[in-house]
Amino acid sequence: MSKTQREFQPDYATPPSWLLEEYLESWGMSQAELARRCGRSRKLISEIVNGKAPIEPETALQFEKVLGLKAYIWLSMESSYRLHLARGKELREFKDAASWAERFPLRELVDRNCMEEGATDAENVSNLLTFFGVASVDAWDTKYADACMNYRHSPSFASQPEELYTWHRLGEISAIQSECDPYSKTQFRKALGEIRSLTASHDEDVLEKIQDLCMEAGVALIFTEPLPQTRLSGAAWWYSDRKAVIQLSARHKTDDHLWFSLFHEAAHILKHPKKAIHIEIKGEHAKDQHEREADTWATDHLIPRRRWDTFVAGGCFDKPDIKAFALEQGIAPGIVVGRLQHEKLIPWRQHNDLKRRLGWTDHTLRFVENGVQ
Repeated sequence: MSKTQREFQPDYATPPSWLLEEYLESWGMSQAELARRCGRSRKLISEIVNGKAPIEPETALQFEKVLGLKAYIWLSMESSYRLHLARGKELREFKDAASWAERFPLRELVDRNCMEEGATDAENVSNLLTFFGVASVDAWDTKYADACMNYRHSPSFASQPEELYTWHRLGEISAIQSECDPYSKTQFRKALGEIRSLTASHDEDVLEKIQDLCMEAGVALIFTEPLPQTRLSGAAWWYSDRKAVIQLSARHKTDDHLWFSLFHEAAHILKHPKKAIHIEIKGEHAKDQHEREADTWATDHLIPRRRWDTFVAGGCFDKPDIKAFALEQGIAPGIVVGRLQHEKLIPWRQHNDLKRRLGWTDHTLRFVENGVQ
């Protein structure tokens, strides 16, 4: 994600009427005389001098001829002044929305250089709206009120809704910046086959490789560090008809969870209709047919059911057996360990040293070591 650009915005603007008065005084010209020379009414010139009427392009051209100051200078001053007035009015209105902005992880966004910290509560509201790409709180409500995304997250830890929206927006911004080829279902299935093999890779750039494979198939694969109050693993949605998005948090920081989440979200892209965003806050996805289908699809594509049943029937789950089976399947041994643990065939703490651990460095996901103690 690109850093926010801090730009100087003065808290004042010189109204063009001040400059006009100076010109009239230095020239010894009355408002009535200026009106006659411009062919305009005395009332209009009076309203411009008093800041009640703006300088229009036609008037600026007339001032240029009569007073000798270029029209674009008059218009630039007028535009800056009117923008200043509008910004001040907007900030006064934003004061009432301070409590709304406080529900969001403002400090986290500032620390990630995704939002500039405001000097006032009203400025924080304005900066937060800019982050979300909407012009007002009402517009934000309209955009997100009916949002529905199939989030995969823990039913044991309820996420804060505002943090879910924020996390999703972080992924959306990254997806906008991701240059993907047009989506191809055939190409995406092929990419997933290659990604399955790459789960066993120890190359430092393996995550970049799978992102490239997805982009070539029209899917933006985004790794977004979770926010403090988000308890989710991933999300999938369509940015457009030509670009799908898979957003992963790597919340558990182990390879088995990462790969399962990736294939789970891939199932939504491949199997389910393009639809709006649904935010599943309380883990109700367990009752949703699409979520159950995605779980089954991911499970069977990482380790085909028949091969898994044969392995389980053998009843040998020592490390050499797990490594041999993983090698035979061409996948990471951590995937096998994770499934054994999930199906309660081994304890949750057993064989975690066969998993690979992930971590975030400057908000970038990396494999950091082998083994989880």
